[in-house]
Amino acid sequence: MNALRFVRSRPKVLVSLAAACALLAGCASSSDVSATDKQGVFVASASASGGRLAWARAHRRAMTEATDYCESRGMQPSMNYEHTAGIDALSEHDSVIRFECHPKL
Repeated sequence: MNALRFVRSRPKVLVSLAAACALLAGCASSSDVSATDKQGVFVASASASGGRLAWARAHRRAMTEATDYCESRGMQPSMNYEHTAGIDALSEHDSVIRFECHPKL
């Protein structure tokens, strides 16, 4: 009887675990790539919150934005500078990347 109850509640447990993991993983958002006052230099920024590795998700999202921007022009990104902010596990972490697009080798 107890085994039958466990089998019936198993999907609920799995859904609950998946929801908890998604909540702890958090998400990252980014803004559009923008040009700077220096010709050929662009900025991509992203932020993430929730969990210890929020800074890594923000960095990865900003890098993805820079890569996508350059690749849509048949080029590759070259990162010049990155500024990060946020150190607490539950705070929002930001990554701002300044980059250029160069021809692929």
